[in-house]
Amino acid sequence: MKQIRQHLLGLVGLVLLALGLANAQEGGTNTIEAMSVAQQGSVVNVRITFKEPLRALPPAFSVTTPPRIAFDFANTTNGLGKVSETYNEGDLRSANIVQVEDRTRVVLNLLKTMNHEATIDGRSLLLTLAPRATAESAGPVEHFAKSRQLDVPNEIRDISFRRGKDGEGRITVDLTDANAGIDIRQQGASLIVDFVKVSLPENLRKRLDVTDFATPVLTVNTVSKGSGARMTITPRGIWEHNAYQTDTQFVIEVKPIIENPNKLVQGTRGGYQGEKLSLNFQNVDVRRLLQVIGEFTGMNMVVSDSVGGSITLILKDVPWDQALDIIMQQKGLDMRKNGNVILIAPREELATKEKLEFEAKAQISDLEPLLTESFQMNYIRAEAVQKLLVDPKQTLLSKRGSALLDDRSNMMFVKDTPSRLDDVRAMIAKVDMPARQVMIEARIVEAGDSFAKNLGIRLSWNQANRLDTARIGSDGTALSGNLNTVASVNLPSTPRVGSAGLLSFTLYNQRFTQFLSAEISALEADGRGKVVSSPRVMTANQVEAIIEQGFELPYQMATASGATAVAFRKANLSLKVKPQITPDGKITMALDINKDTPSPSFSTQGGGYAIDTRHVKTEVLVDNGGTVVIGGIYTQTTRTGAQRIPFFGDLPYIGWLFKNREVIDDKTELLVFVTPRIISENLSVR
Repeated sequence: MKQIRQHLLGLVGLVLLALGLANAQEGGTNTIEAMSVAQQGSVVNVRITFKEPLRALPPAFSVTTPPRIAFDFANTTNGLGKVSETYNEGDLRSANIVQVEDRTRVVLNLLKTMNHEATIDGRSLLLTLAPRATAESAGPVEHFAKSRQLDVPNEIRDISFRRGKDGEGRITVDLTDANAGIDIRQQGASLIVDFVKVSLPENLRKRLDVTDFATPVLTVNTVSKGSGARMTITPRGIWEHNAYQTDTQFVIEVKPIIENPNKLVQGTRGGYQGEKLSLNFQNVDVRRLLQVIGEFTGMNMVVSDSVGGSITLILKDVPWDQALDIIMQQKGLDMRKNGNVILIAPREELATKEKLEFEAKAQISDLEPLLTESFQMNYIRAEAVQKLLVDPKQTLLSKRGSALLDDRSNMMFVKDTPSRLDDVRAMIAKVDMPARQVMIEARIVEAGDSFAKNLGIRLSWNQANRLDTARIGSDGTALSGNLNTVASVNLPSTPRVGSAGLLSFTLYNQRFTQFLSAEISALEADGRGKVVSSPRVMTANQVEAIIEQGFELPYQMATASGATAVAFRKANLSLKVKPQITPDGKITMALDINKDTPSPSFSTQGGGYAIDTRHVKTEVLVDNGGTVVIGGIYTQTTRTGAQRIPFFGDLPYIGWLFKNREVIDDKTELLVFVTPRIISENLSVR
């Protein structure tokens, strides 16, 4: 019995000890003691060892851009002695271990998005990282269309470049097969596009210089690479890219980004764009909180010694740049960003520091030695550049600077401080550019459609009567004779052009003493005509050009002394235009088109001429190569007339024998078409 009692007491003690340890673990703090990584093929195993076993799997979340997986451990401290570790095992790049108060977050930085599975193995947490199925099947190549026939040979048929409406550079690659493997990646300052198993013809292996298009893209170089092709796009400045494919057309767009020095994450999307995080702190030190954000983002951060105090913050799934903005607003802080380094200090401190820097720069500018540099102008007059430099409203030179000209060599000599010379050099590089040429073609079309109908009649009646009394001749012989009686109607047709058709007949008796003659004239004319005038002229951007053709008509005019003098009046076909190329590739034109012709009937007053004038003056916006109708005049003339003999022309049925009728319907139309084309190097390789 005594032994049984001792065994029972021992069991009770063990149970109490186990319960005590469980309670201690539940209410105590755990510690991360070790972390190891091992790669097996494409799978990466991560083992995190703790001081005490975990009671449940930790909450986790993943981010696709950049690819990361984060695990949160409550009531856990970091016992590794470091906050980051580089592994470079498979697709696992590194790990960050961030401790805030009694919580620790482990962030795994990946090369690409991976699936993860977590299991508890004693005092360790085993994480299995495996590539996603889509990434495993595609390998390092990104397919824009699912391949159906891998053995079909694919080839690049065409490569072209153009400027988008928002200033982006757009490279279009025309493929023979839509199922092509395409890999896009950024390598240094360039963008590399690999076409897998896509052949490149010899005539497309070229380097395109697209600097003149004013896009972020400088050059596009396409070469053969093994069994495929490689395109290297060299941009400038700050940019971002996107790519899409429509059937066999693969398009890469490189968009410019205007850098905002007060923005932590640059991009074209509005609002906050940083990676999302969750923060839950009670009375945490501000400097410590800024350190957590810096370690989470990998951004280099310098915090002034005057930053202090504590803050209570509860944020869930907010961008880190928004969280940083909230913290600075609450504590009266401000920041200055230089590259990937952020300086955080109180607003008053930064303002005072910048003021002192500006005053020091102003003093240095007054004492800095002057340098002289010569600038050779290639496409612009040096006099025009000098006006820009010494403009009193906005001068680029300092108060000690000067600019001299040499008209013979078209050179300019500038004397100023080195910083101002840098500004002048940058300005000249932008304005001393070859002017783009524009070809403007105008087509003036005059169309006419005329119709005339005319009907007339000529009617006569003649009767010869014998005399009852004889006439006595000179020799005294009696003679006999006839007396004629004539009645006629003369209302023939009056055609405007040509002659009318005639139908005539004559009736007479057997003795030829009575005659009835009738002549009917009729005309129906239908005419159509078109006159096309096509003046064209080529000029530089924003330079007015004029072209004209015609003659001058002389006429007499009175002078102030009372004598007569000969003056001239122009009757020309002229085109006056001033084009302006817009940044999106369209053309704005101020047009003045004139088409004058002498009128067939000229005025005899003062010996002058009547000029038939057609004039259009306007300003339009047209696409490159597009056609616009800038004016049109439509005229229709309808007239009906009749001439008749009183009384007889109003008789029923036979009244048409005593009248003349005329019907006229004329239509004329004037249209002016204008087509502008930008003359530039054709970058489409064919």
